[in-house]
Amino acid sequence: MTKSKKKRITNTVRFIILAIYLLIVLLPIYWMVITSFKTNPEIINAQHITYFPKIFTLENYQSLFNMMDYGIYLKNSLIVTLSSAVVVVILSIFGGYGLARFKFRGKGAVLLFFLITQMIPSILVIIPMYVVFIKMGLINSYMSLFIFYSLTNLPFCVITMRSFFERIPYVLEEAAYVDGCSKMQTLRKIVLPVMFPGIVAVFVFAFIGAWNELIAGTIFINTPDMWTIPVGLKSLIGKYSVQWGALMAGGVLALLPSAIMFIFVQKYVVEGLTAGAVKG
Repeated sequence: MTKSKKKRITNTVRFIILAIYLLIVLLPIYWMVITSFKTNPEIINAQHITYFPKIFTLENYQSLFNMMDYGIYLKNSLIVTLSSAVVVVILSIFGGYGLARFKFRGKGAVLLFFLITQMIPSILVIIPMYVVFIKMGLINSYMSLFIFYSLTNLPFCVITMRSFFERIPYVLEEAAYVDGCSKMQTLRKIVLPVMFPGIVAVFVFAFIGAWNELIAGTIFINTPDMWTIPVGLKSLIGKYSVQWGALMAGGVLALLPSAIMFIFVQKYVVEGLTAGAVKG
């Protein structure tokens, strides 16, 4: 067998594997979208499953807004998600830069601690944090979610940002020092512009991690006016029934902000992931 034929077979196998994986990923999203446009009898009819709506309707979206204040949930989610993502990015820049550029006692222990935190399910720290937040008077407030999302996303983002900094040649910073720049000026004018794809990638990680979170929002928030989108959609699941049409419609609307963001920043995310995967 010639090398070219082996290469074609290898590429074909890779294509088939990626196509199957893509199908597995997209199928639930497709099912959610088409279900949101089906009538309720068509949704609950288990004997005749349809893969495209027989009757295209928007009644599920109308029911969604009639049953809940979706706009308030969207505002709550955007406030806590964007604020925590921005703070995580800022702290990750300084933390990642310090771990990548400076040598200090305990550096290995800090990295090990950050890695260990990724092995601990966040559900294990929710109850202790709940007790702390009660004593601090933070329950049922944006601040409780902001603190939780920031703390849970920060270790991974710091480690990721560190790998981005290590890929940038240190000679760029040395040249800036020779020209009279301070460390902050070098970081702001030289390093961060080169780091832009990595910064975008870390922001996306922090945003998605906070946007999709449900358990903390359910435990820390008590009143519906403060609910985030995942908590609001959870209210559609009752003890004896589930509002499947409205739930699917809410899922589609909850997916839109993330999808729109990825459309605009996908180039930088790919570049950032590629940069972070290679140590310079």
